[in-house]
Amino acid sequence: MNDSTDWPADDAAGLAVFTAGDDARAALATHLATLVADKVAGRIAAQDATLWGPEAESEASIRLSWVGLADSSRPLVEPILALRAELQAEGVDRVVLCGMGGSSLAPEVIAAEAGVDLVVLDSTDPGQVAAALVELERTVIVVSSKSGSTVETDSQRRVFEKAFTDAGIDAASRIVIVTDPGSPLEAASKEAGYRKVFNADPGVGGRFSALTAFGLVPSGLAGVDIGGLLDEAASVSDLLAEDSESNPALVLGAVLGASPASDGGLHDKILITDSGSGLPGFGDWAEQLIAESTGKDHTGVLPVVVPSGRAPESGAFDVVQVSLLAPESDGLPDGDGAARAGVRGPLGAQFLLWEYAVAVAGRLLGINPFDQPDVESAKKAARGLLDATPAPEPALATDAGIEIRAHGDFLPASTSGSVTVVDAVSALLGQLGDRGFVAVMAYLDRLTNARLADVRDGLAAVTGRPVTFGWGPRFLHSTGQFHKGGPPVGVYLQITADHPDDLAIPDRPFTFGQLISAQAAGDATVLAEHDRPVLRLNLTGAGALEQLIGALGQARRA
Repeated sequence: MNDSTDWPADDAAGLAVFTAGDDARAALATHLATLVADKVAGRIAAQDATLWGPEAESEASIRLSWVGLADSSRPLVEPILALRAELQAEGVDRVVLCGMGGSSLAPEVIAAEAGVDLVVLDSTDPGQVAAALVELERTVIVVSSKSGSTVETDSQRRVFEKAFTDAGIDAASRIVIVTDPGSPLEAASKEAGYRKVFNADPGVGGRFSALTAFGLVPSGLAGVDIGGLLDEAASVSDLLAEDSESNPALVLGAVLGASPASDGGLHDKILITDSGSGLPGFGDWAEQLIAESTGKDHTGVLPVVVPSGRAPESGAFDVVQVSLLAPESDGLPDGDGAARAGVRGPLGAQFLLWEYAVAVAGRLLGINPFDQPDVESAKKAARGLLDATPAPEPALATDAGIEIRAHGDFLPASTSGSVTVVDAVSALLGQLGDRGFVAVMAYLDRLTNARLADVRDGLAAVTGRPVTFGWGPRFLHSTGQFHKGGPPVGVYLQITADHPDDLAIPDRPFTFGQLISAQAAGDATVLAEHDRPVLRLNLTGAGALEQLIGALGQARRA
């Protein structure tokens, strides 16, 4: 371990934040005293909606109930466990979660950390949906949506309801709903006679909802000790509300939000690496929290999740590396960088810590951390394409079963019709500026195509710049906000595929294959409207994925 400064919580909680590097310490010296003097932590705990300015006040006033969830969610524990016992007595022990964004990312982490099985269906890829439609005799689905209008979860519910019925199973007895009180989904679910409707706290936004019914219901039904999870959060609640320079939330918040590039600072990208934390998938949850909360008004902090533990871009001048540390860690691993930090602690405590820290970062950045003004744009574009059903845009070229399309003028005109995938990707990477990043967006089955995510490290090594990797459409509820609302410095590589084995959506005029294709095309259209360069690669045949992986390994920054 190197020489690092730490701001630990009480020993019983095991929560601590460590920092290293001159830039990190300078940020703390600049901001900690002011945050304490302004009583930011105490005001967050008191749900003071004025902290983020007059324009944010109306939204913040209905989005701060997360600070008290360690107590207010307690009444959920008993009915969740009672329902689990009922289902097990009926031989129903397989839980499938139909949810997107905050409704799926937190339960996925909670279940993985506890070592229990939870099938998370957060895709519209027909292959991934079809793969979840198995072992129906022992399956219950949890449909999680604040309003019920989310097209992904509505489509998933429809296909499961039909599958249960076709299998001779009473579908209503196998559907559990999590939604806001008074939502259209609540009314429709009660009318349909679904097994159980759990209400979430309406004063909590999706990405802050880990400790609401959205996080607890699927996790508890799968077998997690959800009471213990709330205990972990409760153990640090008072600490995180303290107006003190030893408050780890203020320290982490200052690291996240202290030096935005838009203000002439150096660091506006956070590399999230895992150093044995035992919290698989936590980086993906934190990615949504940070990106969707801060990426707006052409500012924000870009989270870059590095699942492999290797971060080839860690030496870039504009990044901070934040390590998720093992519980026994007493400091940061040896490493380079002008700004580094590390966090250790149990899962429930870390949920609350990062939520406080992002709220603090929002104040430092001068933005409203509780809205997501650009998320809806891609949804509208996708709906428009589904309604209009236009013919596919002609490909510029086809290379080894991969169709090439582009938004932007980065491909040389002379290459039209003869460009290769390697040429096209290299040209896209050539658009990177000194502060740029690469976003790889794969609208594919993330289970059967998981190896594609390994290209992240190679692209980072070639470019020397941060590279994010997201599975579509799930990332639309996460980094999708940052892509449109954050600093306009990214270049975008979209990967899609044909769907010869499509899957119908009951009582809808489109299939899952048509839906995911429209979501991809709509996202690319909106990015292009924001003057972001987008390269679209569509896989059309057997072997195309391997060809793509090989081509990405050969690409260079032109």
